[in-house]
Amino acid sequence: MRVDPDVHPTVGNAADGTTLTSAPQDTAVDHATAAARRVVDALLRTDRSNANLQRVAEELNNIAEHLEEHAPEVAERLVDMWHGEGVTRHDPVTGPENALAPPLVLSGRDDGSVEGVVSLNFPYQGPPGHVHGGVSALLLDHTLGVANAWAGRSGATAQLNVRYHRPTPLFEPLTISGRLLAQDGRKINTVGDIRTADGTVCVSVEALFVDKTVPRPR
Repeated sequence: MRVDPDVHPTVGNAADGTTLTSAPQDTAVDHATAAARRVVDALLRTDRSNANLQRVAEELNNIAEHLEEHAPEVAERLVDMWHGEGVTRHDPVTGPENALAPPLVLSGRDDGSVEGVVSLNFPYQGPPGHVHGGVSALLLDHTLGVANAWAGRSGATAQLNVRYHRPTPLFEPLTISGRLLAQDGRKINTVGDIRTADGTVCVSVEALFVDKTVPRPR
C-alpha cells in the first residue's frame, strides 16, 4: 500500500532530518507519562527494604483509581487513539503517551534511511546491564515500519530475522536505524540495526513486510 504523501512525509517530499514520530510535547498527558516512566525506573532502583514502599503502593493505587474513573470504554478509546491518518502517540516504542516507550524519536534521512538515538535504563534490562533481546527486536520492528513509510510504502510484519552480534548496553546512547531495501509486488524487504556511539553493531535485522494493514477504528 502506498503511503499518502499529503499525510505522511516521505523521502521524496520532505527535508533531511524530518521528524517522523511524535516527539514529547509540553502537555499534561506527556508530563504525566514521563513521570510514570520515572516511577517505573525508580521502583527498580530503590532499596527493597524501603519502609515506605507500602505507602507508595497505596498512593499509586489511588492514582490508578483516579485515572480509571476518567477512562472511556475501550472501543471509544481505540477510536480516539487512531483518529486521523497521521502519526500516533501511544505505541510502545515511540509513543510519548505510553509509559512503556523510551520513547524513541525517529527522523528521516536523504539517503532513504531513518534513525534515532535513545538510551535505555533498567526497565529494558535482559542480561545484567544490557538490553533484553526482545526489546531490541521491538525497537527494530517499529523502526523498520517507519522506514517503510518514509520510503512511501506500508505493510504488516511477516518475518523478522534478528541477529544478536553482542550484548547491547544499557545507559548508553544507541542509534536505531532502518531502510527499505527492496520491493517485489506486495513484499517489502527492510533492514536495520542497533549501534553503540562508536558505531559497533549490537543487533541487526532483515525483515519481510507484506502490503496489508489493519484498518483504523472509526
